[in-house]
Amino acid sequence: MNIRILGAHNVESRRTRCVSLLVDDILAVDAGGLTSGLSVLEQNRLKTVLLTHQHYDHIRDIPTLALNFSTNGNGIDVYATHSTCKAIVTHLLNGTLYPKFQEAMEAKPAIHFKFIEPYKSRKIKAYEIIAVPVKHADSTVGYQISDGAGKTMFYTADTGPGLSDCWPYVSPQLLIVDVTVPNRLEEFARKTGHLTPALLHAEMASFRDLKGYLPEVVAVHMNPAMEREIREELGVIAGALGSEITLAREGMRLQLK
Repeated sequence: MNIRILGAHNVESRRTRCVSLLVDDILAVDAGGLTSGLSVLEQNRLKTVLLTHQHYDHIRDIPTLALNFSTNGNGIDVYATHSTCKAIVTHLLNGTLYPKFQEAMEAKPAIHFKFIEPYKSRKIKAYEIIAVPVKHADSTVGYQISDGAGKTMFYTADTGPGLSDCWPYVSPQLLIVDVTVPNRLEEFARKTGHLTPALLHAEMASFRDLKGYLPEVVAVHMNPAMEREIREELGVIAGALGSEITLAREGMRLQLK
């Protein structure tokens, strides 16, 4: 399984993109930096997009992806919870901001919305997918993605404390996890449903207690203005856990062997 980090941050700038992951060049997870991170030819190779929730920085490139697929004659499947699909149809692909690409126009629809149900394993293309609810906005889910060769990752999406509720349902080799702000902003993180390095420490300790091991950990969704501080604090946490924690960056490639 090959994973490419298209967007690693919660803020877009000249050097950063909002969160988006690409698995084996065909499966995208979240769309914050999807079209801005891929060429048109690379976009055309996509088969499926998984969306974790309806916040704009995770869905914003769906209209531009749909525009591309509307001109190449193909459609693309977009999996999400019912509320996330409804938000996109109501606020983005509503015929005012963007055309209703989910409806047939001159050709077939460019976007095929498919509802995902939490806790139910589903075969999507070559992958086994499980959506697991996390502590963030209403109906936010993380995704465990397993290929046919026994390789498994779990992307938490945006999440606050309480991942211990997820651990019984997932057993990843790679954990891609939200660490948005440094420890000094813990109150903000708890209020908005995000993690700090210290909060991540508690979540990883609970994972180890339950599973007996720690997966490889890659942090995403960092605020770039605070990234140095987050990096330093994650170094302390990694030492305490006895396990490496890596900060994601745009263009980073990860491989599960």
